[in-house]
Amino acid sequence: MKILNIHLNANSAPARNGKSAGLLRICHPLSLLMLAALITLIVGCGKEAPPPGFPPATVLAAKTVQKEMPLAIPAIGTVEALKSINVYSRVNGQLLQIHFREGQDVRRGELLFTIDPAAYREKLHQAEAKLAKDTAQLKFSDEEAKRYAFLFGKGAVSKSEADKYLTEAALYSANVKSDRAEVEDTRLNLAYCSIIAPFDGRTSAYGVHLGTIVRANDTSLTTLNQITPVYVRFSVAERYLTDIHKYVKSGSVRVKASSTKNLTGEVPAGKLVFIDNAIDTNSGMITMKAEFANVDKFLWPGQFVNVSLHLTMQPGAVVAPLRAVQQGDNGQYVFVVKPDMTADIRPVVVDRTMGEEAVIAKGLSGGETVITDGHLKVRPGGKVEIKENLGATPQNNKAKPAPGGRGK
Repeated sequence: MKILNIHLNANSAPARNGKSAGLLRICHPLSLLMLAALITLIVGCGKEAPPPGFPPATVLAAKTVQKEMPLAIPAIGTVEALKSINVYSRVNGQLLQIHFREGQDVRRGELLFTIDPAAYREKLHQAEAKLAKDTAQLKFSDEEAKRYAFLFGKGAVSKSEADKYLTEAALYSANVKSDRAEVEDTRLNLAYCSIIAPFDGRTSAYGVHLGTIVRANDTSLTTLNQITPVYVRFSVAERYLTDIHKYVKSGSVRVKASSTKNLTGEVPAGKLVFIDNAIDTNSGMITMKAEFANVDKFLWPGQFVNVSLHLTMQPGAVVAPLRAVQQGDNGQYVFVVKPDMTADIRPVVVDRTMGEEAVIAKGLSGGETVITDGHLKVRPGGKVEIKENLGATPQNNKAKPAPGGRGK
């Protein structure tokens, strides 16, 4: 700007000498060049730089498959013992022995507890002695009654004397019957001192300990549960009842149960053994029971399990990973990766879910690539880059197949 001012001053006043005039002629074109550069710089700074393009979104993806899938009704169930009882003593007395460990499996007829039998053994001896005495007296009375009946026939004794001995014989006969009943009762009480398992099962913790005075039918000694086989009780909505009856008649109904997603091993399928005779009017649900062999004891009484009531198999079902299905304002949708590696948003209708898989009723066909992770980075119509995992390098933009083969 200083040079520009010199140039203007030079034009407004006459030159004093030839040397000054030559300097001004040199500065004039330089000033014009610098002014043009300054104007260009100012105009250039006022323009915005073009926006950079969006990079491809890194995602995980899988392919949809078309396969046979079970038509199943999910439910939450509770495991119940096939048989369950509290073990009580049927006689009063002191607990003398315990013949099992807490939580032990026992067999039917196995001895569990012993109540002190000494008092009941003595009562049995007394009852047997009384029976023997009354039996001997009955024998004597019978002989006397026969003798006096003979003498009465000969006219040697009166009828009252003959009837007296006949009555005594009948009385002692009744006493003998009463004594026999008492002997049987004392024998039963003595037998009840040995408490045995009524069926195969597993014992619980001790309800009492050695030396405890137990009361008949009052003190719980332990709990015995039969868990092989075992029941699972669950409820389903009444709208399924017609289909359940239909497939029960065809013999295709199976019941599967699992405690958690990380359950080690597989519980063999059970069979539906009970459908309640009425629907709960408050909840609109109907109670059912399934029986499982439970040989490996995966199922435990009181345990909550995921139940799947398999009615039949659906051929050619379109299956997608459940992680691919998203929920939007207008319903469920998935991102489909097109051959040009752009993402297309696709509304879908999910018929049902089976574990980590979703059975698609409408919106997808088998073999399409759907995004399973990284949805927040995806723009409809935008480019995507498929990776093996979100921390790895691209895997040639190839989608992994959908997990799972068969629905559980």
